[in-house]
Amino acid sequence: MASVTSNPPPLTFIHHVGAATLSLVEALGDLVLFFLQMLRWLCVRLPRGSVLWPTLYEIGVLSVPVILVTGLFIGMVLAVQSYDTLRIMHFESRLGAVVNVTLVKELGPVLAATMLAGRVGSAIAAEIGTMKVTEQIDALRALGADPIAYLVVPRFLACVCLIPALTVVADAIGIFGGWMVSVPLLGISNHFFWHYSDGFITAFDFVTGVLKSILFGGCIAIISCHRGFHCTNGAEGVGRAATQAFVYSFIAILVVDFFAGMILIRMYWWLFPAPVSLL
Repeated sequence: MASVTSNPPPLTFIHHVGAATLSLVEALGDLVLFFLQMLRWLCVRLPRGSVLWPTLYEIGVLSVPVILVTGLFIGMVLAVQSYDTLRIMHFESRLGAVVNVTLVKELGPVLAATMLAGRVGSAIAAEIGTMKVTEQIDALRALGADPIAYLVVPRFLACVCLIPALTVVADAIGIFGGWMVSVPLLGISNHFFWHYSDGFITAFDFVTGVLKSILFGGCIAIISCHRGFHCTNGAEGVGRAATQAFVYSFIAILVVDFFAGMILIRMYWWLFPAPVSLL
């Protein structure tokens, strides 16, 4: 008697959504476990100076030229784009406040983090991915060294410790670029530029930007190292890991920026209930 075969039912939209959700939860869980392993080694033993100092130089010092160029032009563009809108409302004298508050609270940290994700995050994923496909990570394990302690912890420390400094540099050069366009080119009074900037930028705004940048740096380091450790398929996989490191880091920056901004704004209104207005 011939057996009767039945075709499986076609996958519906719900099946695809469920599969995507399970994949996302699995990836996030693996990322969290990876972070916890790194955190355990960070608490057990700090990396040696011979490993940490070159990483600090590569991630921090070599990123300064990129931050300087992009920060300068972001400040200049922000001044140009804000001037016309403020002039229509006859508030052009507040241009310094708009440019500088935007840079210190939002654009400075996000800009520095984006540059770090593009220049450093991709390089970290490619470097560790190359070590993975050439079995150098397996060789480290064979020699008794833990790859997470040797490769991930120094890069995490470098990203977390140096991105606040890069953010401050981006803020400063962006403010200078905004001033350079506002005062000499657009004719805004130098006194009003700094007067309104001083009136609307608080220490809390500066702390907000620095705190968010630390979170950004941690996300970039963990995501980039995680992508490198899960690299497969030779050179093609290394390229894919570098691309994923930047894309996932950028998404994480935006998500963290949103939730951290919500929490910090609530905290600001709780600490300083008096309203602040540009009028």
